[in-house]
Amino acid sequence: MPEIRLEGLVKRYGRVTAVDGVDLLVGDGEYVGIIGPSGCGKSTTFRLVAGIETPDEGDVLFDGESILHLPPEERGVALVFQNIALFPHMTALGNAAYSPRVRGLPVARAREIGKQALRAVRARARPEDRPEEMSMGEMQEVALARALASDANVLLLDEPLSALDAKAAMELRARLRELVKSRGLTALHVTHDQEEAMAVSDRVAVMRAGRIEQVGTPRELYERPETLFVMNFVGEANFLVGSVRRGQVELHAGPSVDLPPGSNLREGDLVVVGFRPEEVALDGGPLEGRVKLRSYLGGMYRLEVVLRGGEVVRVVLPGDPGVREGDGVRLSIGRYRVFPYPREGLTRALAVE
Repeated sequence: MPEIRLEGLVKRYGRVTAVDGVDLLVGDGEYVGIIGPSGCGKSTTFRLVAGIETPDEGDVLFDGESILHLPPEERGVALVFQNIALFPHMTALGNAAYSPRVRGLPVARAREIGKQALRAVRARARPEDRPEEMSMGEMQEVALARALASDANVLLLDEPLSALDAKAAMELRARLRELVKSRGLTALHVTHDQEEAMAVSDRVAVMRAGRIEQVGTPRELYERPETLFVMNFVGEANFLVGSVRRGQVELHAGPSVDLPPGSNLREGDLVVVGFRPEEVALDGGPLEGRVKLRSYLGGMYRLEVVLRGGEVVRVVLPGDPGVREGDGVRLSIGRYRVFPYPREGLTRALAVE
């Protein structure tokens, strides 16, 4: 299966630069997700790879060869979109068998390939069902089957699950990864849903304002985010401001935490300490606050604690913490990341445009 390489991709629409120097490698047989807020350039990047749009600068290479001169139908890619574009006059089997028929295969062979693709995705729709008889989830299963029946080596997906309800999306995303891996396809999956991307992808690229902020495995992005934006966008996080003092970070909220080894931060630098809600313990630690909100999430409890300085810390605990709204608590922080305070201000650095 081909390796996909994006080199310095730029796409402008008038004065707006939608994609601004994107470099990305999708290895042979790798499943890579692209996530980011609306307007970050992820769908434009998808269209550049698919051949729907042409870049103003840069290149798209499959196995080291530029494909910019090739139209979409000659790139050897299968496309799955958010708007489930089944042919309304065709049955589920007719849609799944469409690509083999276009390739000139005999009707019987095309139908057999279509049936195999429908079985592969475990489509719930009957072969004779038409789109108006299907649920949204069933239609997307047929759309995926149609993509698989195309015999393409590359699968490009643009928000493929966003039209589905939560349960249907969760079921289909598990099948999606299984299909890609079992067939050895190279896949690029664009979505605004970071949980979806982390569930299906080998690696994930986080985009913001037309650029890639970080590429890594789901675990790397969650546990070792390189920027404040990535930490805020991938999962949930708390942020407290502090200053470097005598090898420690004195939090404006009160206590101090150790400066990580090897840090190049200097005495007096303003910093931001980021940490996940599950890294907070109610163990009589140095952070004092009062419980503002307590909610049960099914197997976990979530608290919002207002610290003495007014900062809000979100806490996720595996069991009943035994505190109620209005109770005073003392917290400690486990693992955390220390970032230089952003020049544009913390609110702007965290903003999901």
